[in-house]
Amino acid sequence: MKKPIKTNVKFKEYSQGQVMLLPPSLEEMIDVNHPVRVVNRVIDQIEIDPVIEKYKGGGTSSYHPRMLLKVVVFAYLMNIYSSRRIEAALKENIYFMWISGMSQPDHNTINRFRSERLHGVLRKVFGQVVELLALEGLVSLKEVYIDGTKIEANANRYTFVWGRAIKTNIGRIKKQLEELWAYTLKLAAEELQDTTPTTFEQIDEKKVEETIAKINEALKDKPVSKKVAQKLTYAKKNWPGNLAKYDEQQKILQGRNSYSKTDPDATFMRMKEDHMLNGQLKPGYNFQISTQNQFILLYSIHQTTTDFGTLPVHLNQFEDLYGKMPEVATADAGYGSDENYTFLEENKITAYVKDTYFDKDRTSKPYHQDFHTNNLFYNPQLDCFYCPMGQPMAFIGKRKKVTDNGFEQELSLYQAVNCQGCPLRVVCHNRKGNRTIEVNHRLRKFIQKAREILLSEEGIKHRKQRPADVEPVFGNIKQNKGFKRFMLKGKDKVEIEAGLLSIAHNLKKWSC
Repeated sequence: MKKPIKTNVKFKEYSQGQVMLLPPSLEEMIDVNHPVRVVNRVIDQIEIDPVIEKYKGGGTSSYHPRMLLKVVVFAYLMNIYSSRRIEAALKENIYFMWISGMSQPDHNTINRFRSERLHGVLRKVFGQVVELLALEGLVSLKEVYIDGTKIEANANRYTFVWGRAIKTNIGRIKKQLEELWAYTLKLAAEELQDTTPTTFEQIDEKKVEETIAKINEALKDKPVSKKVAQKLTYAKKNWPGNLAKYDEQQKILQGRNSYSKTDPDATFMRMKEDHMLNGQLKPGYNFQISTQNQFILLYSIHQTTTDFGTLPVHLNQFEDLYGKMPEVATADAGYGSDENYTFLEENKITAYVKDTYFDKDRTSKPYHQDFHTNNLFYNPQLDCFYCPMGQPMAFIGKRKKVTDNGFEQELSLYQAVNCQGCPLRVVCHNRKGNRTIEVNHRLRKFIQKAREILLSEEGIKHRKQRPADVEPVFGNIKQNKGFKRFMLKGKDKVEIEAGLLSIAHNLKKWSC
């Protein structure tokens, strides 16, 4: 006798003896340990009042924001980032059908929720997820491992504005304006004798218009060369408008060296994903994270091309989110700066942070170690350094230096007595005259202290743990999740995507 075949199909008998087949329920088709259940359970536990407050009063939305949040987070967990693909999944994928309760919001609703409703509030949602992880004993907020990566922006790679080009163009206008003014003074000194002396260190649209008008008025009855006349015509027509354009571009740059015309918040950066292997710069964002046990404890988006200036902002966001700073922070040499060491000390954070030359000084092939400033012997009693030949380098003064973040550094200057005829001069320095060095004594003390704890037993443990903790997270995001380019434009919206990626990463790892 044959055994009955097992099936999920349910039968329903009618009084007339007819049988109707019923499909299995979605609940029965989803595994108990599937990540979609983790997303559903976690989002149900957190407060989303900040998200709900984003909706205007006087009516109700067709779709509850908690359901939309579950859908968007689960989509990022499943490597689905396009709003149109999410819309399609809600109609075709049983996991999306289950978590949405068979609701089918269109792509416009999904995109509006993601880019508008989550603006400014997603970080609080992310923080609650991390606190749930802490309650489960999976993470602690006391120790963090910090690193960053560059991710390409959703912007045209070939429509760019360079800060250096703007300065060059403004300098060219200044120089030509000075030449025109000097030319006019030679031909029409009497007409300009009552005119206020004009300097061109600072020029703008209005000043150029006034200056060109003065020049034209002074030269109207004078024999002017054809070349000068053409230049004056061009200057009157183009220079004021160009200066107004440069002024607007500099406001967008805000101290950066570049931006993309199709996403002005994006800065051109050198990416690791360089398929042409030619060092091509691409518009992107600096994505910084703090991790522990490969869970993301904090994320932040920056427009700087280096990691030096990101640490204070990143850790201040940590304090804003959790109400306290971490007790221990570990980072690589990209964060070893005077500003960062000062910040970490002021906030009483034990810092396992390498300086720029930490690894170089420990390699078997030193790079001109004997001649580098860091390796010159310093005599604190006499306040002097000694060059590789043993000659003293006397203190000659100090100067102030301000970083791009406004951090002020004090540099001490020391100069050799006589480099003329020195047999080591070729490898020591190539400047004219005697060698002069700049030394940041505060940074030297920080580096000495950092190296002591980095070489301790605890420091070695943290140095070994850092690459195994934070770098696999970026590998997972870029390779396993295939996220190598942001979908949204603008820093605020990119931060939302970074938050969704971070929540999805944490919940995926939690479900494993």
